[in-house]
Amino acid sequence: MQKKYKSIVFYVLIGIGIVSSTLAQETLKSAEEEYYDFLAMQGLIERPTLNYRTLSDSVWIPTSTEEATGNQSGNPWQHNNLGTIRNLTDRITMKIYGPELFTSFNSAAPYGQNDGVLWQGRGLNASLIGGIRFEGYGLEVTVKPQFSFSQNMNFELMQSAYDNQYGYFWSYGNNNGVDAPQRFGDSAFFDWSFGDTEIRYTWKTLTIGFGTQNIWLGPSYINPILHSNNAAPYPKLDVGLRRTRVTIPGIEWYIGDIEARIWTGFLSESEYFDSDSTNDHNMFHGLALSYAPSFLPGLVVSANRTCLVKWKWENFKYVVPLPENTHVGESGTGEDQKMSLAASWSFPKVGFEVYGELGIDDFASGRWRRYPFSTSIYTVGLKKNIAVSEKHSIYGQIVFEHNWFELPLVRAAENGLYAFNFHYQIIQGYTNNGQYLGSALANGGNSQYLGFKLYFPKGSANIFFQRVNPDNTYLLATYDSSRIEHQNMSANITIGISGVYFITKTIQLGGGISYTEMINPLNAPLFNTGSPNQRWHNINCNLKLKYCY
Repeated sequence: MQKKYKSIVFYVLIGIGIVSSTLAQETLKSAEEEYYDFLAMQGLIERPTLNYRTLSDSVWIPTSTEEATGNQSGNPWQHNNLGTIRNLTDRITMKIYGPELFTSFNSAAPYGQNDGVLWQGRGLNASLIGGIRFEGYGLEVTVKPQFSFSQNMNFELMQSAYDNQYGYFWSYGNNNGVDAPQRFGDSAFFDWSFGDTEIRYTWKTLTIGFGTQNIWLGPSYINPILHSNNAAPYPKLDVGLRRTRVTIPGIEWYIGDIEARIWTGFLSESEYFDSDSTNDHNMFHGLALSYAPSFLPGLVVSANRTCLVKWKWENFKYVVPLPENTHVGESGTGEDQKMSLAASWSFPKVGFEVYGELGIDDFASGRWRRYPFSTSIYTVGLKKNIAVSEKHSIYGQIVFEHNWFELPLVRAAENGLYAFNFHYQIIQGYTNNGQYLGSALANGGNSQYLGFKLYFPKGSANIFFQRVNPDNTYLLATYDSSRIEHQNMSANITIGISGVYFITKTIQLGGGISYTEMINPLNAPLFNTGSPNQRWHNINCNLKLKYCY
């Protein structure tokens, strides 16, 4: 995120967006996408993807004609408009997105994730999204930008480990570490991105596209290991197969579904990292493969690989994960590769799903074969649907997710010069424009999330609890015998409520409020009398208004 445009430009762009756009549908982590996923767990609709999710890939199709009419139990929102595809001709369709206005307020410190270009700093924040999509003759054109504002009020920072005073508080030295500012400058700012804008051509299930659509990899509910919509989207070119049924020719034996996508993207550094303009951009390569076997219904297994290199055309070769494409070079000239293995298993008859993902860094170095836990992190979770009152069409869903992204103890014995999102060759780390590409937990956190969501005909309500240790890797990496007491760790304890209400069939009002107790937010050592007991009390209030055309 960068302060690039004056307020007058921002207001002009907003005006254009309001005139030319309305609605939002199956955007990543939207109320609609989560609702469709809730229906999929009951077998009322089929998930359009196995592992690689974007707006364009999120095309939810009912599993029968009866369900297409909305006449089925277990579908409390069946009479609400979640977005309409309109026919312009026999072969061309149009869909309008938005406008969707989101606002939030943080009383003490930044709080928020999975929100694209928006930086939810202390104070008032806002985001406006809108756009339009055309499809026809295999061609898909989506224009869906995002505009944001952050009041970015002052709060106490830890000492920056970088040239810029707002930089992250930990590095390997010589500016090697991560481009993750604690604060984006010293004043309010506007920002924008192309958001889920894209042009794509699809023949059957073979697809190729160019744009900036956000990617969500894997089954995680809030903290994917390798890719989410937490950071601002970046320009990318991708090609692959959408979810495809595989049948053995001749005997017509259906063996399951597959999905594959490979892409290359262009990452940028924030203006709060270093002053060297020659290293501002990195090349991002990704590969995602998935399989859902027919003989184990509900099971999906996936393998994902990413690679960061400096932006040079000769580094395009790293898009292919071959042994010769594993190069250890000097700082700023090498590569940073990561992978994850994921699995999910859903049981629609009982509305239950369990999932897990294992992330591995430096997987091509040979270290992982000797001791795979040296650079590993993981996520496990489950979901369970509950029929509260079928008569009144009220249904619930329990979600639990546990994320463990901390530095393994074996690395602590090596003086702690490691974190999953750090790198000494790609010195901006695993980020784009100052935010993490994967989970917002970032460097060495762990999180436990428990939520209960209630769906009813006029909307939904959610209550949740989350406990996070945001920087345990920092504690281990800066270990000495006087700091290892458990009370020295920082922790965030959050409880909150949120919901969506359909004012009319086409207008949604959403919002929520949460309280977070931030314990020892500045990672103060115990021998610093009084500081480790410092507590910040953050209230986050948010409100969203959305029109579904």
